[in-house]
Amino acid sequence: MMPSLFAGVSGLQNHQTEMDVIGNNIANVDTVAFKSSSVTFKEGFAQLLQGASRPPGNQGGINPIQVGLGMQIGSINTNMTQGNLQSTGVNTDVAINGDSFFVARQGNQSFYSRSGNFQIDAQGNLVEPDNGFIVQGKMAVNGTFSDTVGDIQLPFGQKAAANPTSTMELGGNLDGSQPVFDTTDLNTTRADDGFTVDTMANPANANSFTTTTVTAYDSLGTKYDVKVDLWKSSDTEWSWQVDKTSLPGCDPDSIAGSGTLAFNGDGSLDTTDTAGTAITFTPPGTGAIPVTIAMDPGSGVNGITQYAGTTTAVLQNQNGYSSGTLENFSIDNNGVITGSFTNGVNVSLAQIALADFNNPAGLLRVGDNMYQQSGNSGGAVVGFAGAGSQSTLTSGALEMSNVDLATEFTNMIVAERGYEANAKTITTSDNMLQSLIQMVQ
Repeated sequence: MMPSLFAGVSGLQNHQTEMDVIGNNIANVDTVAFKSSSVTFKEGFAQLLQGASRPPGNQGGINPIQVGLGMQIGSINTNMTQGNLQSTGVNTDVAINGDSFFVARQGNQSFYSRSGNFQIDAQGNLVEPDNGFIVQGKMAVNGTFSDTVGDIQLPFGQKAAANPTSTMELGGNLDGSQPVFDTTDLNTTRADDGFTVDTMANPANANSFTTTTVTAYDSLGTKYDVKVDLWKSSDTEWSWQVDKTSLPGCDPDSIAGSGTLAFNGDGSLDTTDTAGTAITFTPPGTGAIPVTIAMDPGSGVNGITQYAGTTTAVLQNQNGYSSGTLENFSIDNNGVITGSFTNGVNVSLAQIALADFNNPAGLLRVGDNMYQQSGNSGGAVVGFAGAGSQSTLTSGALEMSNVDLATEFTNMIVAERGYEANAKTITTSDNMLQSLIQMVQ
């Protein structure tokens, strides 16, 4: 009867462990990215009362006779299935769609988490709010990502350097139905600077010429309104020239830029016969680098055209900008953090790293929604969404706990009944022992 007592005790202890696991699951039903656990049991030791025997020839064999000595915990398994996503609207909240983990670091130790409720600390570090561990990724300098993985830092107020304009596009249409521009009607005192409609005695010239202006920047971020004049120089060509008067203060001898735009019979741009020089000028006494701007007229019907109709030619899509400071950021599905600067420029700042494991259920829980690598998890394979990892990210959302309350309550009933049955085994064995003792009284 003593073995039955200890078998019952093992049942009580291990069903209590099962109840502890169920209670922990229910307690974490609202914990961000929590992964539930389940308990499996296994048979304990078995006492051999009689061994098995072979069939002796004309008789059958005899099976072994054994008595079990209770049960043990077989395993406590972590359920790594995806939890539902809940929208929060907070741009630093990030949820993982897939099996990957965020990487966070404390000193030289790496930790892994599914919890993406990140925050920005006083130094601009992207951190886990529960413990201050710094989220890992690769930083970008002037939009170019580094090759190394390290701390992600997003200090508000950081500067974005000015970018001088180096290209601009010419788009729209030039009215092909207009007559060739009469150059004898030019104001000769301004022929090298630009044209003005009010100096043209021939009214037809007014529709054979147009001007367009675009804002350009030098290397210090100073703004210039660059004006370009265009006029019809033949039935199949328009000429263009930068208007020197639109760049006051610049050395006139440094201002240059002119060319011709040739068109095919269908009104599309003939790139083989189109030529010109870059627009150049030297900023006035600022120490800025001289500006050189290539003008791109496009190609075919996607570039500047010459169709009969309204002239809509316009300079557009110049690539320069002034300096600015970081005021906001966003995170895309690949974990790329893009900063919005006060100069209207959006620049890539960093990309969040992700880690994958051969056996994520083998990771070791260390609290604070964190895991560490164990001997059976496999090594972390660090990559990025869209490059090395199959997972994607959702900004402004968090992964919820994957605890199923219906399952947990059912398991609770089973654990309770198992506990009661083992307790009954102990009380029954105790009654039998009591009867044995009473026999000798």
